[in-house]
Amino acid sequence: MIEWSEQHILMRDAVRRFVEAEIVPNLEEIEHGDTPPYEIMRKMVRTFGIDEIARARFAKQIAKAKEQEAAQAAQDGDPQGAEAESGTSKREDSDAPSEGAGDAAAMQIIPVIELSHYCPGIVTAMGVSAGLTAGAINAKGTVAQRERWALDLLTLDKIGAWAITEPGSGSDAFGGMKATARRDGDGYVLNGSKTFITNGPYADTIVFICKLDEGNAPRERKVVSFVLESGMAGLTQTKPMRKMGLHSSPTGELFIEDLRVGKDHLLGEREPKDGASRGGAKDTFSTERSGVAAMALGIVQQCMKLCVEYAKTRVQFGRPIGEFQLIQLKLAKMEVARMNIQNLVFRHIEMIDKGRKPSFAEASAMKLYSAQAAMEVCLEAVQLFGGNGYMAEFQVEQLCRDAKVLQIYGGTDEIQISQIARSLLAD
Repeated sequence: MIEWSEQHILMRDAVRRFVEAEIVPNLEEIEHGDTPPYEIMRKMVRTFGIDEIARARFAKQIAKAKEQEAAQAAQDGDPQGAEAESGTSKREDSDAPSEGAGDAAAMQIIPVIELSHYCPGIVTAMGVSAGLTAGAINAKGTVAQRERWALDLLTLDKIGAWAITEPGSGSDAFGGMKATARRDGDGYVLNGSKTFITNGPYADTIVFICKLDEGNAPRERKVVSFVLESGMAGLTQTKPMRKMGLHSSPTGELFIEDLRVGKDHLLGEREPKDGASRGGAKDTFSTERSGVAAMALGIVQQCMKLCVEYAKTRVQFGRPIGEFQLIQLKLAKMEVARMNIQNLVFRHIEMIDKGRKPSFAEASAMKLYSAQAAMEVCLEAVQLFGGNGYMAEFQVEQLCRDAKVLQIYGGTDEIQISQIARSLLAD
């Protein structure tokens, strides 16, 4: 893939019109006011029929999962077990390419790019809810759990949060994890706290990742995931935290104190084997890291647009600054970064079209380069604008603040480097 198709361009232009009509006029309130972004997100998915597409696709997936459960139960000589047995262990998630998989991926990526021109925070809020949270439930949950929680997240009728990060744990998410689940009769009692949780303050549905306390050492404990709902006794969701960028993406803390849940809230309804749940979390990280490239592309495209316009119109020493070679160098380097990030995005779409998922190291490499390139472009954009670039009324200031988090969330640059190097050394 070397360029967008006519169909992709039509989609891009439609999303662009929506952004200009619905987001740009309200950007000040979304970024700096008290208005969460969720109603605009819902309006977007309804405008483009994304919610109806999600419902239709989900219905097919559930029907297929139920057929597989019934077939497996019959094979095991237990036809009644189809209703009670989890479908997670026998689910057939084939990597074979489905018809139009690349086009479908492109249609999901294009809105990410266009939204990131003005409001990367909305991308994060939407991605965590409909992507990470719903994805975790769909991937590891039973059919009953998927029907109970996943569809409402995919349509944005409800907002989701994926809670793994804890105070003090930093990049050692699993090793430093202190949140626990302890067996209690036919259920579990949960305790712990989470921080920097996207959608945390407003989430209706939360995937809470913790460790099973069996009296063993913390680093030896199994990682388990539970689905929690707002309003549960023992769950506290804080107000949004103040932060450097992504103001349109509410971030908060979660406090869990003696919260009792039944086994139906344990994702998959069975305790995983050692390392199995960590693998699920890694899959979620891989998806998140691949998506950063699309966000970075949108930010870089907007910076370039603003900088080119400014270089043509800003006059210094009697001529437009675009005539100065140092300014031309900045613009040229931005274009190189844009091309490289776009090539990574196109490669990712082609991989999906061929039924191949990026490896963990490949996803890390995409994130590492794209995040660093976006940050470099944003800093150069601020420099090109000079004093104006430092002022909030000029958009490059916001884009620069927003871009920085791409080097932090979903794993810092340093973690990406470690993952890539481990993969190379393991060969």
